[in-house]
Amino acid sequence: MTEQTALEQLLLARSVQRGEFILASGQRSSYYIDCRITTMSAQGLRLIGQAGLQAIEQSGWHPNGVGGLTMGADPVAYAIAAASFGRAGQMDAFSVRKDVKQHGTRRAIEGNFRPGDSVVVVEDVITSGGSALQAIDILEASGGHVLGVLAVVDREQGGRERIEAGGHQVVSLTTTSRLGLTNG
Repeated sequence: MTEQTALEQLLLARSVQRGEFILASGQRSSYYIDCRITTMSAQGLRLIGQAGLQAIEQSGWHPNGVGGLTMGADPVAYAIAAASFGRAGQMDAFSVRKDVKQHGTRRAIEGNFRPGDSVVVVEDVITSGGSALQAIDILEASGGHVLGVLAVVDREQGGRERIEAGGHQVVSLTTTSRLGLTNG
């Protein structure tokens, strides 16, 4: 079994739920992908770390860091950063807050990010692209150079196109089509 197949089987076994759901995008769906159940598992962290690192390398991106909007992006970023350890192109992880905290350092971005860094925004699931676009806006306003967006799953519901219309390439580890999921 390939690592791609192993990741897709793990997502289907752990993360896909059937029923009636309203997504963060406001869209209705007959399935929900709670990617965190996969991305926070030992096997998922290993598979996503390796696949994510490979996808970044194949895209020709050379980031200083990876991260995205907390919380869905966090384990994806940590897995990729850990997989990069000891390799040329080693990268660190960061988290983008949805809201700036009103105490302490009042940072919008936590972890390993400095103005001028080249970064890849990561996502667990892209639907409308809203979370990735929010992270991109915050990172660019903070002096970051966004190389592209990497998602574990693309729901193929317009998010990729919306992000790419803003000038950012999108790469996904898998799609709902590959997982055999359809809305209906």
